[in-house]
Amino acid sequence: MNLELSLKQTLKLTPQMLQSMEVLQMSTQELADYIQDLVQTNPAAELTEPTAQGDESEELWRRMQSLADADHQNRQYLSADREELDPLARVGTDGGLSETLVLHLTRQLERSHGSTLVLRSAQFLAACLDENGYLRDDLEDLSQASRLPLAALEQGLALLQSLDPAGVGARDLSQCLALQLQRQGETGPALEIVLHHLERLGRKQYHAIAQELGISQKEVLRAQSLIQELDPRPGAAFASRDETTYLVPDLVVIQNEQGLTVTYQDSYLPGLHLSGYYCKLQKQSADPEVKQYLTDKIKQAQWAIQAVEQRRSTLLSCAQVIVHRQEGFFRPGGHLSPLRLADVAQELSIHESTVSRAIREKYLQCSRGVYPLSFFFSREGGSEGTSVHQIKERLRQLVDREDKKHPLSDQKLCEQLEAEGCTISRRTVAKYRDELGIPSASGRKEIH
Repeated sequence: MNLELSLKQTLKLTPQMLQSMEVLQMSTQELADYIQDLVQTNPAAELTEPTAQGDESEELWRRMQSLADADHQNRQYLSADREELDPLARVGTDGGLSETLVLHLTRQLERSHGSTLVLRSAQFLAACLDENGYLRDDLEDLSQASRLPLAALEQGLALLQSLDPAGVGARDLSQCLALQLQRQGETGPALEIVLHHLERLGRKQYHAIAQELGISQKEVLRAQSLIQELDPRPGAAFASRDETTYLVPDLVVIQNEQGLTVTYQDSYLPGLHLSGYYCKLQKQSADPEVKQYLTDKIKQAQWAIQAVEQRRSTLLSCAQVIVHRQEGFFRPGGHLSPLRLADVAQELSIHESTVSRAIREKYLQCSRGVYPLSFFFSREGGSEGTSVHQIKERLRQLVDREDKKHPLSDQKLCEQLEAEGCTISRRTVAKYRDELGIPSASGRKEIH
């Protein structure tokens, strides 16, 4: 048996540090829920409701609204609490009382001629459509669920498929496109292709399709151009039947005379402050148990207030570095530059995991739209000066210029990128190719 004396350093996380880390990685909604829960369980914590009446808030609102008006994506994501004087004037507009697909179809059915049972069946089927306008459910199952006759549902489906937009009520993509072509009076190769050769068309097997239909490849290409003009999701243009979920941006980037300014947007979050009443009671109480109870609650509230403020400070600092490093992206026609979590961490002298927690589920709004902060980082990349977006663009160019009779395999693409200084694995090439919607080499090969 030996006795040894040794020194070693260990890191023990205090409750305050754990709480600060937990608050840092919360999204805006999670933080709002956390604050609400805290004031419910801790009498020493009270809400300071956000105010939007001051000049500063009005100016921020004006700037955010100008961004929203200039960009469709912003109009979709920006959650506005102010209502128009006439809500009915906003029907069918972004952010207003948008018309749903079911309502659009119902109005047409009201003007249709048919038996009450068929109209009722069509109305029922309209409510069963998915967000893209397809009817995915089996009619026999729907008949049992609705207690409507199967024959009436079949007639109702035929009526539904005759309504606007063309292609609504289709059972699959093939039927959706066929309904649109039939509405246009098309009876040529395009209709035959969407009904029986859609998969081959997606693989660009023009020669095989031409042989099967007894037509030239030029006719197949003309049919493809016609098919590409169709809408594969006829119901997607309408508002969802579910309640719209809005993303409230945590940060806003404004362009002014001094350059790009990052503003932390916390007007939607309730503030926290210590209760003056319970702080006074804690000092005056003669009961040791009451005094200790209030002391613990006051400390808990103080830690929470500090954690929320630390979250704000860290998030804003990270965003300022990101915007500075990606300044080119915020200019018209700009692109992302390579950026790693470690780069931001090094500039702020914090740990990389802190940056990761800070950007988790946080959103930034600029003139180009609303983006998650994670969007501005390149998780993988090639050489020091190459971003993922640049690699994907180069990958697309290589595929566009390849010999379609002998398309490049993922390994060949990998080797060509490596020769240009972009060292990535074959698996990464395959992943980027899938994300770009590019088929594999066998799917791109033209058969003659």
